[in-house]
Amino acid sequence: MQPIADSVYNHLLGFVTEAGKRLPQLDIAWKSWGKLSPERDNVILICHALTGHADAGEWFSGLFKGDGIINLNEHFVLCMNVPGSCYGSTGPQSVNPETGRRYGADFPVFSIRDMVRAQQLVLDHMGVNEIQLVIGGSMGGMQALEFAYMDDRVKAAAVVAAPGRHEAWAVGISEAQRLTIKADARWNGGNYEPANGPVDGIKAARAMAMLTYRAHAQYNERFGRDQREDGLPQVASYLQYQGDKLAGRFDALTYIRLTEAMDTHDIGRGRGGFEEALTNIDVPVLVVGIDSDLLYPPVEQHKLASLLPKGSYRELKSAYGHDGFLIEFEKLNSILKNWTDQLPQSFFSKRIAV
Repeated sequence: MQPIADSVYNHLLGFVTEAGKRLPQLDIAWKSWGKLSPERDNVILICHALTGHADAGEWFSGLFKGDGIINLNEHFVLCMNVPGSCYGSTGPQSVNPETGRRYGADFPVFSIRDMVRAQQLVLDHMGVNEIQLVIGGSMGGMQALEFAYMDDRVKAAAVVAAPGRHEAWAVGISEAQRLTIKADARWNGGNYEPANGPVDGIKAARAMAMLTYRAHAQYNERFGRDQREDGLPQVASYLQYQGDKLAGRFDALTYIRLTEAMDTHDIGRGRGGFEEALTNIDVPVLVVGIDSDLLYPPVEQHKLASLLPKGSYRELKSAYGHDGFLIEFEKLNSILKNWTDQLPQSFFSKRIAV
């Protein structure tokens, strides 16, 4: 997979995960838009989802265009590939400089908190003093919530279609997808050649995931009982297409490690419990649920918002299920703008001196 980034920060001092696993070097690929202010305080940090990458301008394009919430005359926007990514940051197919071989199955699980700590290294390297807004959806929303807890530079956070912890339902869905990858004869315990990896397994995992990313009514409306000329149901054709597309751009072991990382997500872990941890987040946090989300039902986001001292809950009405945050940009921008308009100006808008 080709890196999708402007640059790569090479952290040469080693990195130790929460679980105590050490990487001798950590590379973090990043992409940016706009200009960092002289005070280094006009940052909007975007965190990507499971199969995303640093080019947020591609998959979060609606936030950059027209009436989008991002104003590149004011904001310096930054998005980084998380560790474990196959798009330029250190991941399972990276070469371990101590052995000269790919990490493969030896690549450790990076928790969501590890992802945040890795990104903090880049922010520190850039000398960032304030993050006006950190925003992310799904796995990116988990990172945004952890950033609000872990980093005093964050002034506001938007957690979209993400829970405060990975509940049993979501963990079970992730495990079922991992089992499909590991059932592929080419899995080889995770030590496969990238050019001959478990392609069929990741195709099946993606097809399974797409059933939770969209909604019951939308599938029925879009596909119904329609068939192709060869008799294949249109819904089956769609799922096969989605599987083929992901298999062509994503690494199977990366998929395993990142879903395992999502399973570690629990804002209350080691912090006195769920409710106690949330009371310690003292910045405005917008929590956006999607009414048709099957993966993270809005009841989870509503509960999260209710426990945050400065939490606000908004619901995005969409027929597209969990993927609504990547499709319904007009609605999402409206929700975000209405919320940021209520924040003190110093929290969000930092005009660049020209």
